[in-house]
Amino acid sequence: MIIGVPREVKKDEYRVALLPVGVEELVRRGHQVLVEKNAGLGSGLSDEAYADQGAEMIDGPEEIFRRADMIIKVKEPQPAECKMLRQGQIVFTYFHFAADRQLTEAVLASGCTAVAYETLTDQRGGLPLLTPMSEVAGRMSIQEGAKYLERPQMGRGILLGGVPGVEPANVLVLGGGIVGTNAAKIAAGMGANVLILDINMDRLRYLDDVMPPNVTVLFSDRHVIREQLRRADLVIGAVLVPGAKAPYLIDAEDLKLMNPGSVIVDVAVDQGGCVATTRPTTHSNPTYIIDDVVHYCVANMPGAVGRTSTFALCNVTLPWALKIVDLGIVEAGRCYPSIAAAVNMYQGKVTNQPVAETFGMNYAGPFVTC
Repeated sequence: MIIGVPREVKKDEYRVALLPVGVEELVRRGHQVLVEKNAGLGSGLSDEAYADQGAEMIDGPEEIFRRADMIIKVKEPQPAECKMLRQGQIVFTYFHFAADRQLTEAVLASGCTAVAYETLTDQRGGLPLLTPMSEVAGRMSIQEGAKYLERPQMGRGILLGGVPGVEPANVLVLGGGIVGTNAAKIAAGMGANVLILDINMDRLRYLDDVMPPNVTVLFSDRHVIREQLRRADLVIGAVLVPGAKAPYLIDAEDLKLMNPGSVIVDVAVDQGGCVATTRPTTHSNPTYIIDDVVHYCVANMPGAVGRTSTFALCNVTLPWALKIVDLGIVEAGRCYPSIAAAVNMYQGKVTNQPVAETFGMNYAGPFVTC
């Protein structure tokens, strides 16, 4: 099989989808790897590092999309890339279809096989290809939130951990999953008062056991959220419904409950956001203000720390990529339910139920039954 690795073109995206060791593993198995020149520079990986392991270095994306049987990417295909997709081609990347109808329709029309990192599930129901980026985004959310609480960034002028004699900031984390847990750890380590809200009591009991004393857990409902918004200096949106659009937990009217200069970091923006006023931003223009509340809604947060994120991502994606290229997508889906769950589209059909329901499209059933 011919595997193509294009350079990421989403704004301020510095990750790359394959490490040089991945090239070596694929070549050793008899596959051919095409890598676009400069694809790894944002992660500190030179063209020579890829060429030394047997990659064919290509000048631009057009040849890669034309020749490759399987494209491995980090972010969803951008509009120019969607036009280069073709019938039967496998695309292995983050898609987050439920947040973007235009992307969904374009990829569906191409006839390619869309294999989404974010819906590949393990035997325990976990999301192993989403987890490392959720860890990065959760930790970054506090790093960025702390910065935008500073007065020059239009924040309240609050130091997250306070100082002796001055109380620390109040951090509200909506969701106790991977993003929320990592956000709470960092915020607690910086000395903030942290509150985690979730609707899973078993998860809350676990977090109550393992978190430090400055972290409190509460069952989440509409009244609790509104009550805590009045106190929060920094709110982290950490909600995930696999494959589906995130639910709104904060309405536009709720912003009026918050203190001027408070900050919202909506990590759920990739799936549409859990705040009604969320809209995607970029690292070069990351924030906007509504009702005196600073919104940070960067849709590819881990892209800013490209080297860390690339290694963390490729550690988990390569084993699954090897299964797909060695067996082909049909046999890989039959042998590995995890891969079957990751196939969101196949031969112009939607094979992921939450995506189909989000846009009122026909659901063709699970991939293995198509």
